[in-house]
Amino acid sequence: MLIISKLREVVNKHFMELRWQGLALLFGGYVCLSYFLLYLAGESDLIAFPDFPYWLVVTASTVGYGDLSPSTTLGKIVVSVFVVPFGLSLFALCVGRIAAFASFQWRKGVKGMKNLDYSNHILIIGWNEKRTSHLIRLLLREQAGAEQKRRIALCTKANIENPLPDEIGFVKVDSYSDDEHMQRAGIASASSIIIDTPEDDVTMTTALYCNSKNPDSHMIAYFKDEHLSQLLKVHCPNVECAPSIDVELLVKAAMYPGSSELHHDLLNVEDGMTQYAIRYPENRKSISFKDLFIALKEIHDATVIAVSNDGGKPELNPNFNKTLHAGATIYYIADERIDGIDWEGLNVQ
Repeated sequence: MLIISKLREVVNKHFMELRWQGLALLFGGYVCLSYFLLYLAGESDLIAFPDFPYWLVVTASTVGYGDLSPSTTLGKIVVSVFVVPFGLSLFALCVGRIAAFASFQWRKGVKGMKNLDYSNHILIIGWNEKRTSHLIRLLLREQAGAEQKRRIALCTKANIENPLPDEIGFVKVDSYSDDEHMQRAGIASASSIIIDTPEDDVTMTTALYCNSKNPDSHMIAYFKDEHLSQLLKVHCPNVECAPSIDVELLVKAAMYPGSSELHHDLLNVEDGMTQYAIRYPENRKSISFKDLFIALKEIHDATVIAVSNDGGKPELNPNFNKTLHAGATIYYIADERIDGIDWEGLNVQ
């Protein structure tokens, strides 16, 4: 029993440490030796091509359809003593190694160790537990009804695993300004970058770094201190800063009861009226805000609240006489996203 235990330990050790190249050589040797032994046994039918590879796989995996079998006594001994036992061991080893490799690759993705082959995606940098989880959930909900689907990736220094491995990409980094690590998150090819780290100074340096690597992306940075957001705008005017509005909401709620619920409903994509945006087609003629407002309200029960002609800061509650040009961004409130507005049907010329 001791000898068998030691032998099993040695075999298991060498088999577990066997590389793919060694496994391929072992498999090739098994095929060649099986062919040679069957040839010596006079099994001419079994070693004929293409029956031999088919029979060897079926026999080694113990499926055994029975359509081909050894006919000589020596051939039966070769199959019983060598082909089946060694083939079954080799087959189990290959399947186990493939399963282990697939599991390892999946674990690498969950732990954020793999490179993301993403482009035109939404990249979230930072981790704030419940807030970031809620942010990802809302983005996924928004993506479900969006005309252009974009993948979502989370990049963080926090010691966590991918919170949604089947829905988002995940990259674990040591620094938000390390070129090698940030390239794994596809920072240069992201269409939108959301920076929300626990510390404002880290958010500031990360925003400056991201702006240098991908100045054409739509970048949003969340700050607790509004002064830092103003400082960032000086160096990176294209970055959209989102300061904390908790105090402002408290004041509004104190002065006008129900304001906090109103703001929550406008941002909640899961229930009630929500704010959306859509682009006015490039091939359309300029229109007045009044015509657009009335048409969307009558046909889709949607209320236009702001517009932006040049992609800059939206103009909230514009005058009815304001003119909208092709390519303008239209911000509206509706119960659901309006997918593919029929501009002809709205009689908007």
